[in-house]
Amino acid sequence: MPTQTLGFSHFISQADGLGKALFVILIAMSLASWYFIVTKALAKLRQRRASERFVDLFWNASSLDEVRNEINTHGASEPFSHLSSHALFAREHHQRTGGGKLGEAGSLAEFLTRSMRKVIDEETAKLENGLTVLATVGATAPFVGLLGTVWGVYGALVAIGMSGAGTLDKVAGPVGEALIMTGLGLAVALPAVVAYNSFTRQNRLTLTRLDAFAHDLFAYLTTGAHHQAGRIVNLQQGAA
Repeated sequence: MPTQTLGFSHFISQADGLGKALFVILIAMSLASWYFIVTKALAKLRQRRASERFVDLFWNASSLDEVRNEINTHGASEPFSHLSSHALFAREHHQRTGGGKLGEAGSLAEFLTRSMRKVIDEETAKLENGLTVLATVGATAPFVGLLGTVWGVYGALVAIGMSGAGTLDKVAGPVGEALIMTGLGLAVALPAVVAYNSFTRQNRLTLTRLDAFAHDLFAYLTTGAHHQAGRIVNLQQGAA
């Protein structure tokens, strides 16, 4: 009688409906996590380059009109230009209308603060997009794999018990195959956990820089001065 070939393909072919369903779930988790990992990594790379270029242009611009033209030409596709666009519009709108509505009540500084805080909250939500998927995959994939292993071991032991052949070769093979699901669950979870921690750290650094830029922008738009390294640098010379 030929020796039965054991392995991943044999395990999947012999798995029942629940085992195959758990396998499909793990594959779907892996595809979803890698989709978010690749897309977010590329998006963050483009965003970082665009942000560095805009911030450098902003503080080296000769006037606010130059900044407006840059935003109108290239759009506000990253956090710093988005914040600047709304801040400039808020200042002009408040100066033009005088804060006649309840939503515009208060001084220019108060209105600017509310407008800029709203943009920062929006950018925070954008940065966190997809992280829930990675966190869920990282937290649940090992347990899905473990469930598949437990179910596979249970099925193997039941089959062995019914056949009455309890020798080591009859037990070790099916049980070893069932452990494949645990390994697969860990293989799915590890990239998701690493990516989640990496993206979370990058988001924290981005928001820290955005808060610092918002502080400088607020000071410039309200007083015409840029706070930098504890000094006040007057930038009103080139302001429109």
